[in-house]
Amino acid sequence: MILSRFLNHMIRVGRLTLVDANGKLHEFSGAPGPEATVRLHDRSLHRKLFLNPNLYLGEAYMDGTLTIEQGTLRDFLGIAVRNLEFAQSFPAYSVYETLSRMFRLTQQYNPVIRAKAHVAHHYDLAARFYDLFLDRDRQYSCAYFRHAGDGLEQAQQDKRRHIAAKLLLQPGQRILDIGSGWGGLSLYLAGVAEGQVTGLTLSREQLQTARQRALEAGLEARVRFHLRDYREEKGRYERIVSVGMFEHVGVAYYREFFRRIGALLTDDGVCLLHSIGRMAGPSTTGDWTRKYIFPGGYAPALSEVLPAVEKAGLWVTDIEMLRRHYADTLHAWQQRFQANRARAVALYDERFCRMWEFYLALGEAAFRHGDHIVFQMQLAKDRDAVPVTRDYMAEWEQARR
Repeated sequence: MILSRFLNHMIRVGRLTLVDANGKLHEFSGAPGPEATVRLHDRSLHRKLFLNPNLYLGEAYMDGTLTIEQGTLRDFLGIAVRNLEFAQSFPAYSVYETLSRMFRLTQQYNPVIRAKAHVAHHYDLAARFYDLFLDRDRQYSCAYFRHAGDGLEQAQQDKRRHIAAKLLLQPGQRILDIGSGWGGLSLYLAGVAEGQVTGLTLSREQLQTARQRALEAGLEARVRFHLRDYREEKGRYERIVSVGMFEHVGVAYYREFFRRIGALLTDDGVCLLHSIGRMAGPSTTGDWTRKYIFPGGYAPALSEVLPAVEKAGLWVTDIEMLRRHYADTLHAWQQRFQANRARAVALYDERFCRMWEFYLALGEAAFRHGDHIVFQMQLAKDRDAVPVTRDYMAEWEQARR
């Protein structure tokens, strides 16, 4: 079986036992690591998983034609991601990777109309579904775990505070939140900065929730949310923040994105960009993730981002890499999702829940064992817009902790 040859070449860490659709046992092992046993229930997977594992592995789990017999999905995907670099040296896989990169700009085609459709695909799910696994503030991005024992609620609160500290907030400032989600960060910034906040989202579900939250908090006069693309926004802002939105921009639009940041910032303004990235250089988004989870999405390497920043004439005044934080965030989401799985099935169906399980477990594996990271990049039009040392960040956080 050609799939067996591929796995024998790939597995160098951990132990994988595969029961094929004919009931035959195949064992692959390398250095000590996680262990898992999976069973295939469809003979066509012998070929499909060899030709395009990036797509068919997730689909097989969703359809129940691949099941975990021993260990967990988390263990299995941990093995897969740890050994991905060895898979890339297999001739057939390297050809697939080359072809995928040739079409990556087409995969990330995100004009305004299409960007709205892409966002609706993921974020216009029922708001109560996200309540099944997110924190109370519904922060759907990497948390900030200051200590190993911190829970998700604390880590998300610390994330908001960490971001606010980098914005060097002053009373009365105009603040733009690009990709404002369900409004939690916008409302927090309005509270600590006593300024005027404008939030932009492309999700109707998020917009409705954010506006309701502002009304309930008595902040509707100071926090305004709009269904609007960043390319459609006008005006000038002393502070701009964007958390978890840049992954939906697309490489071909980076220059336009940072030009818009420059146009929207005042001369002494500061921007904080929080985004998923990758350590190992430019690549592509996996077929399964692009089809089912984030159409048009891409996590960039900094080598793709910084040239666009330079062309926009912006100063990079600070960069911080959050390496393990998203792995821990995704693990916490997985635990909460499993605890509420029956409610998720009632909202949607079993196949949808298996899709979501695969997405959360794959995400954790990418951040814990793969090349994915999160970066926070502080930008300014004037090199003197922020102090020349980072002390002010820690002092601001400590004063409000």
